[in-house]
Amino acid sequence: QVKATDADADQFGEIEYFLYDGFHYYEKSKAFQIDPRTGQICVSQDIDREVDPAIYDLLVKAMDGGGLSAQAFVRIEIEDINDNHPVFEQAVYVTSISSHTQPGTEIINVVATDRDLGIYGVVTISSGDPHGRFSIDPQFGIIRTKNQLDHETQTVFADKQQEYALHIAAEDCGSPPLTSSLMRDSLAVKIVILDINDNSPSFKSSPLSYVMEDVEVGFLVHHVIAKDPDEGRNGEVTYHILSGNENKVFVLDEITGILTTAQLLDREIQERYSLTVVAVDDGSPALSTMQVLTIIVLDVNDETPIFLKQCYETAVHENQDPGEFVIKVEAVDRDAGLNSLLQYEILPGAGYEKFKMNQDSGELVTTASLDRETQEVFSIKGSPPRSSTAQLYLMVLDENDHSPSFAKTQYLISVREDLEEGSAILDLFASDKDDGLNGEVMYSLIDDTFGAFAIDSVTGSVVTTKALDRETRSQYTFRAVASDCSTHLPRSTTVSVVVHIDDVNDNDPIFFQNPIRAFVPADTHVNETIATVRAEDMDLGSNGAVFFSLMTAETVFQIDTKTGDIILLEPLASKDFSTQLLVIASDQSASPRTATAMVII
Repeated sequence: QVKATDADADQFGEIEYFLYDGFHYYEKSKAFQIDPRTGQICVSQDIDREVDPAIYDLLVKAMDGGGLSAQAFVRIEIEDINDNHPVFEQAVYVTSISSHTQPGTEIINVVATDRDLGIYGVVTISSGDPHGRFSIDPQFGIIRTKNQLDHETQTVFADKQQEYALHIAAEDCGSPPLTSSLMRDSLAVKIVILDINDNSPSFKSSPLSYVMEDVEVGFLVHHVIAKDPDEGRNGEVTYHILSGNENKVFVLDEITGILTTAQLLDREIQERYSLTVVAVDDGSPALSTMQVLTIIVLDVNDETPIFLKQCYETAVHENQDPGEFVIKVEAVDRDAGLNSLLQYEILPGAGYEKFKMNQDSGELVTTASLDRETQEVFSIKGSPPRSSTAQLYLMVLDENDHSPSFAKTQYLISVREDLEEGSAILDLFASDKDDGLNGEVMYSLIDDTFGAFAIDSVTGSVVTTKALDRETRSQYTFRAVASDCSTHLPRSTTVSVVVHIDDVNDNDPIFFQNPIRAFVPADTHVNETIATVRAEDMDLGSNGAVFFSLMTAETVFQIDTKTGDIILLEPLASKDFSTQLLVIASDQSASPRTATAMVII
């Protein structure tokens, strides 16, 4: 508070105070204000020492009723409080180290700063290191290894590199202290562990394989598989035959490990092969592992039973009870005696467990109810003992046992109220696993949309059918139906659609009264409110926020832009004073709309 004295009497001794920016004379201070009667200085806005000036130099002017004045300077210093968290210099730190990095090795340095005054606090690892493999210098933020790292034991990320994600926290020394965490919800310090070739390949495939003696050249005999947990070229494995294939009977693909025949086999000449196979990685130096693969050649009968057909085709309805007859297959064998007696069986394959074959008659029946949507075609191999096979293709006929299915249980969308009639707002899609008409989907709407929306029955596209008005209705809720086109007991599914209408600036402000008459006493004091205008706007947000202004510049009156209060700035000239003011009400959109009212004083 400042205080000035004046030895004069009456109005010449009455003092009024004014406050100005000390560096720009007669420019009103924005940060502080002064009581014109008492001289008390108050803060007029929020002050941030780290953003605003730390020192304010103000000019106070005291003026008496006769126009004489005096002035004084006031310096205000802003004291600091602990209102800023420490901030790291980078949002994310990334580095890489070898998996054999020694404990105590410096990896990376994270740095945090605090805009408040005073001393800095400590930096810690808050999470991401559950096994305590790293340490951090609490004063300087230097991260070091604590334990030996093993690349193969770490988590494997999508990019196939091994990583640690450490979350770092910095705390100042305020009271209470403030903490800043580096990237709480994502990677903060990412440490990539680089691999070295320290693992040999390991065989996962069986060392024993069987092959019939009558297979053709190029037949797949065995798939050699070896795994190497190292990354990149250190983990890339190739395969080679070291011994046991002197006659070049087999070929081993060095990349895939596929072993195929290169010549015709004859069990009577050689019934067992022992191949020494080596798996080698591509590291430097390369590491390898050997395995002895034993291949046993199985005997076949000289005369092969022959099916009457090489391929059988038939169809059966889905959802039938187990035991449904499917087809009968037949084969003959030119051998005599026991060698000509045939027994039938189904070779293992996709869906074979849903069928049973009579081993004596060759009749095939179902053992379970079939579902076309799960598997429509079955390819079954029937085999009498020894070698001969026939192919059976079975088509499962569709029944309407699935309802259409939407991707969501409810659709929530927002559209602008100025959307043109006929505009598409939503593309609905429902899938149906059934076939033909049973799986063909048509769309419709139920519930009252108040004539605002329609749906294309074929595409499922929802469109507007009239102009929308948020001020009339701000939300529509209705249901859409997806129905299949089955001619017998069609099935359908319903989904809820909620359409929210977003506001656009399509309404002008409206004055509650126009014109407004204000009768003002001649002795009305300066800064008193002599009238108030009111207006409203039906739009939302800034589109509906009304601000007031005077159409022409005034020295006698001013208007409060938010409240609409008209305030007297100068004493009235006479008792017969009268005037008219034009007040503009404007909303706050990017393209504002306005209205005008007349105030008669």
